Amino acid sequence: MKVEQIYTGCLSQGAYYIESNGEAAIIDPLRETKPYLERAKNDNAKIKYIFETHFHADFVSGHITLARQTGASIVYGPHANPSFETILAKDGETFKIGNVSITAIHTPGHTMESTTYLLKDENGKDYAIFSGDTLFLGDVGRPDLAQKANEVTQEDLAGILFDSLRKKIMPLADDVIVYPAHGAGSACGKNMMKETVDTLGNQKKMNYALRADMTRDEFIKEVTDGLAPPPLYFPMNVKMNREGYTDFDEVISQGTRSLDTETFERIANETEAIILDVRSQTEFIDGHIPRSIFIGLDGGFAPWVGALLADVEQKILLVVSPGREEEAVTRLSRVGFDKTLGYLCGGIEAWKQAGKEIDALESVDAEILKNELENNVPVFDVRNDGEFFGAHLPTAKHTPLGFLNDYVNQFPENEKFYLHCAGGYRSVIAASILKSRGIHNVIDVAGGFAAIKNAGISVV
Repeated sequence: MKVEQIYTGCLSQGAYYIESNGEAAIIDPLRETKPYLERAKNDNAKIKYIFETHFHADFVSGHITLARQTGASIVYGPHANPSFETILAKDGETFKIGNVSITAIHTPGHTMESTTYLLKDENGKDYAIFSGDTLFLGDVGRPDLAQKANEVTQEDLAGILFDSLRKKIMPLADDVIVYPAHGAGSACGKNMMKETVDTLGNQKKMNYALRADMTRDEFIKEVTDGLAPPPLYFPMNVKMNREGYTDFDEVISQGTRSLDTETFERIANETEAIILDVRSQTEFIDGHIPRSIFIGLDGGFAPWVGALLADVEQKILLVVSPGREEEAVTRLSRVGFDKTLGYLCGGIEAWKQAGKEIDALESVDAEILKNELENNVPVFDVRNDGEFFGAHLPTAKHTPLGFLNDYVNQFPENEKFYLHCAGGYRSVIAASILKSRGIHNVIDVAGGFAAIKNAGISVV
């Protein structure tokens, strides 16, 4: 028996490959199927099943494409009812993979179809659970994504989740391995550990939601307390996972079209496509196409695209470093953004050589800000709530990047102001969005809050 976690840091997502005696199963695959096909080929194995723990909201799964490529059956838990052929597993139904088996354990609460898969080894001993978003390490899945107005509330779902954990998960042996769908950094929970694998016994000790003496009311209160609104793209990803999507190869073919400067500019004007610059923040600061938006590939790329662009139907044109075109299109497609129309051939240098207009972002070090604070210049902090309330500049206004659209009217239009995050990535994203909306008097603080503290500026 082979069990492999295939972890994608950008999405904090774990997919799983299980192989035994020439048969394989995939759990919660990402959009691109090549990694799973290659593993099966190397093991001379046939992919027999594709198990989905639930309809994912934060990424688009590769289940439909992988099933078409391999003939494998897609398996969901009860109440899923997708728009394509699938096996709706009954609670307790078992599936054989070589010499091992996987049992579907219906664990509603995060969503009503949420299902945990229990892997038993060659001797029939409980070996591991693939818990999806039902149980994370240090946390449990948020219960607000599947609520329906006047029908099911997040409190109702939290209560259902409490029952699932107590009746279905916690009775399992302490040595059972827990393989969750996400780790720290995912918007699907709030207190996840940085580790990606643990034992159930340790989770019973460490996870606040698994306290043995916890009452149902305490669980509901703690699980629902402090939940930030989910990113706007989540419902669109659920819809794609339930109803289907464009073939991945077609998305890649369209998105990696090389466009000369004139064609690139014409398409931008005719389609109202967003020009998305995915180079490094330093390159963007030095020079970029006017009104383009920066979200760099080397940061939390896909989740920020989803949170800030929101509409998966949005057309996109790419400015990307040479050789990273397919990577950019792939990572966009992981969160459902399939409308990439191509990339600028030759990049920003070709744009310059064609005599096209170039913009730049003013960025200064923290020592400059230190002097400017004496003049009471406006400062905006785009970090998240936990970071801001942990420590911040006394005069800073809190405008978290994930909800920047709600704060646009707070930024001054006729006087300069400073913008910072923790290290410099998110502040450049925020500045690019503001500049795309005509607010050009923004100044980025290079190095962010870390540089501010190193400069000896007082914080509270």
